[in-house]
Parts: sequence; C-alpha cells; structure tokens
Amino acid sequence: MMLIGLKNKVQRFWKVGHERTLNIKKNIVYSFLIRGMSVLTGFLLVPVTIHYVNTVQYGIWLTIASLVAWINTFDIGLSNGLRNKLANAFALNQNDDAVKYISTTYALLFIIAGASFVLFYFAGTFFNWNQLLHIPKTIGYNIWPIVIIALASFCVQFMLQPVNSILTANHHPFKASLILLGGQLLTLALTYLLAKYTSGNLIILVVIAAGSPIFVLLFSTIYFFKTSLKQFAPEFSFVDFKSAKSLLNTGGVFFFIQIGALILYETDNIIITRTLGPNEVTVFNIAYKYFSIITVVFLIFINPYWSAFTDAYAKDDFAWIKQSIKKMRKLWLAFLLLTLILYLFSQVFYRFWIKEKVEVPDMLSLSVAVSAVLQAWMVIHSYFLNGVEKLRVQLILVIGAGIVNIPLSVWLINRIGVSGTVVANIIVMVIINIFITWQTSLVINKKATGIWSR
Repeated sequence: MMLIGLKNKVQRFWKVGHERTLNIKKNIVYSFLIRGMSVLTGFLLVPVTIHYVNTVQYGIWLTIASLVAWINTFDIGLSNGLRNKLANAFALNQNDDAVKYISTTYALLFIIAGASFVLFYFAGTFFNWNQLLHIPKTIGYNIWPIVIIALASFCVQFMLQPVNSILTANHHPFKASLILLGGQLLTLALTYLLAKYTSGNLIILVVIAAGSPIFVLLFSTIYFFKTSLKQFAPEFSFVDFKSAKSLLNTGGVFFFIQIGALILYETDNIIITRTLGPNEVTVFNIAYKYFSIITVVFLIFINPYWSAFTDAYAKDDFAWIKQSIKKMRKLWLAFLLLTLILYLFSQVFYRFWIKEKVEVPDMLSLSVAVSAVLQAWMVIHSYFLNGVEKLRVQLILVIGAGIVNIPLSVWLINRIGVSGTVVANIIVMVIINIFITWQTSLVINKKATGIWSR
C-alpha cells in the first residue's frame, strides 16, 4: 500500500496541475540533476587548477575572465530581449516571427562580436597589462597574449550564446544547463590531464578553460538546430534589421541592467587585484565558489519561471503569477536556513576542499553568505519583472548601483580588507531589493502606475 501511495504521488507530481506548472516541475528536476553535477564539477576544478598552476596565476586568470566578461554586455541586451520576444511568440504560436527574431539576433551578434574584438584588440595595445592588473614581478612574462586569447574566446562564445535563450524561451532551460555542464566537464578533464602529465602553463590553461565551453556550445547549437529546434533554425533570408528595433527596445534596457549587474558582481576580482593583489582574488573566489551553491541551486528552481511569467502575463493569468511568487518566497526561507548551515560549516569544508593552500577569513565567509541570500531574494522579483518587461525601476537602480558600488568597494576594502567589496554589494542589494519587491507587489495586484508600470 505504501508503494502504491508513493507511486500515486509521483504520478500526480508529473501529471496534475497547470501545463505551465508541469513544465516548470520537469525543468526543475532535470536542472537539479544537471546543475548538481555542474556544481560538483566546479568544486573539483578549483583544486585541480590551483595544483596545475598556483594561487597567483589562478587569480590572474580569474581577473582576466572577469575583465573580458564585459564583452557579453555588448550584445546590447539582445539575448534577454530575444528570450522575452520568443516566449511571447511561442505563447501566441507566431513561428515565423520567432525565426525572424532568431536570425536577426545571430546576424547582429556576429557584427557586434567582430567589431568588439577589433576595438578591444587595438585599444588594448596601448596598455601595460601587467602594470594595469598589478601582476607580481615573479610572473616573468607579458600577459597581453593571454588577454587576447581570452578576448577571442569570449567573442566566439558571445556569437553562439543565443541557443541558450532559445531553449529557455521554449521552456527547456535544463538543456541550456546541460550545455554549461558539458563545457565544465571538458575543462575539468583536460585540466586534470595537464596537471598530471605537464608542468603549469597559464597560456595553455586559458586556452583550455576558454576554449572548452566554445567547443561544446558550437556542437550543441548545430545539434539542436538539426533536431528539436529545426523549425526555428536561423536563415539568412529571415534576417530583418527592421525587426531589430523591436529586439533593441527591450534589449536596450536589459543592456544597461546587465552593465549594472557586471559592476555589482564582475568588478570584484578587478578591484581586489588592483588593491590587494591576485592572491587575494583566489581567497575571495574560494568563498564565492562555496556559497555559490545557494545561488546555483536557487536558480534551478527559479530559472524556468522567467519565460513562464512572460507566457502567463501574455495570457492575463495573474492568479498563477501570484501563486508562483508566493511559492518562491517560501522557498527563499528554506534557503535562508540552508545558508546559515553552510556558513557554520564553512571552515571545515575549506580545510577538506583546499587543504592548507588557502586560508579564508571568517568575515569573508559571513559577508558572502549574506550576499547570496540577498541575491536569491533579488532574483525572485527581478525574474518576474524581466519576464513581464517592467524594467524602468531596475534600470534606475542599477545605474545608481554602478555609480556607488566601485568607490564604495575600494573604500571598504582599504578599511576591512577583502570582505569590503562584498559588504559594498550587500548595501547596494538591500536598497535594490526594497524597491523591486514593492514594484512586484504593485504589478501583480494591478496597481502599478507611472514609472512602476514601465
């Protein structure tokens, strides 16, 4: 009887409920398995990489990766704009419009990526990168070639990334997670072989770490457009630069929001290496990687909702939206408790994970834990507002964050050490969360007017 009851519960989980909710359940379960492996792979990669090179060289790679990650913002928000336009087109069965949006996005990204590489290449030749990033003199070579390799790799990845937006808009975000996992597994396998059979070489590490995701992304793009996404495969004849205006109207706002997010998160490594040196970047990233468990797992549950919110809003299904946000807030409380547990056991985990190679201050662990919890709350409400394209308030907030965060981070680092950059993030996120939580309440209760409805 117990087995029969369990079987019935499993069947109800998969078969009972709104079609939109059933899709979300499927994506959560699949994504949980995939991202769980992704988190494990990420944790294994850290000690393997440090063993292959050293903490200073690893910190240099992390800093360069953060720097060139800014190139992703030069899609002018097209990926997120495409995601919303496709989710709306799929909801209304407008397949021709979907192909037009996809084809135009690929064409625009190809142009932007090529122009970005040329621009950054020639601009970069005027800088002494070793001096700019405070590279220790013990690193007896010019890191500019490493920057170029990373730059080229990110540009190629930049052109291939729309497949992730298409899969997510089509309510299959777990497949996008699978692509990410494939890149990580290939990176881990190749880095392990390098560490086992060769001596440390930062250039080779960058080629592997930046090139592996590209190989997997290219293979996946070809595969999906030959199979499940065949009817949406980009075609040159469907490229319509007139439709670019529609993509850019939404994407333009996403662009500035992405800039704000980069200033909030991706400048940390650069600020730390400029003020404290590359070795402290490694210390910071150990804590960041550990508490990223919270962010990654929480996003597994939340990620399918973005496009689902777009679908529900297009169909005026506010009852489903309210119920979903209520569930996500309850889930956040559970993650708050999980974060506390992770913090209490953080030093034990560091010793098991990194051994004695890196010492992480307790203050840093506490601040990153608080930051992870605040980020999870922010994701709930920003995903809803992004999905229904109520972006003006977020735009104002991230512009403010961009103005305040960097000088505040530098000031706090000089007073309390590496934890200062995280404390600066916390201050900014508290302010953002207050406003977007209030806006979400107004929108779902149909009381949003003026700037709150834009």
